[in-house]
Amino acid sequence: QVQLVESGGGLVQPGGSLRLSCAASGFTFSRYIMSWYRQAPGKQRELVAALTSGGSTNYGDSAKGRFTISRDNAKNTVYLQMNSLTPEDTAVYYCKITSGRSIYAVNEDWGQGTQVTVSS
Repeated sequence: QVQLVESGGGLVQPGGSLRLSCAASGFTFSRYIMSWYRQAPGKQRELVAALTSGGSTNYGDSAKGRFTISRDNAKNTVYLQMNSLTPEDTAVYYCKITSGRSIYAVNEDWGQGTQVTVSS
């Protein structure tokens, strides 16, 4: 029922910026965690950033100081602003929402991913 649609990926030069969007629909819980993950070829999927419904944020080491996660509740959308991009940021970026009635009944929903390529 929950649907997440990522957009905003593409080709960007090193040092450039990109903003990813994740439009969410079909979820009904007021408490949740919105996250961005990424996966490069041959590597494990890693956490990039997370934002709770209470406003707390957490960033992976590779994202600290360069990336910012935010949301627009009116548009039901979470964003990932990426600055100072390097080729190491090249990956498929996925949006995830974790929600549920309680910690004993948690749902995780993923978007389809959007490709980010950093190259000159």
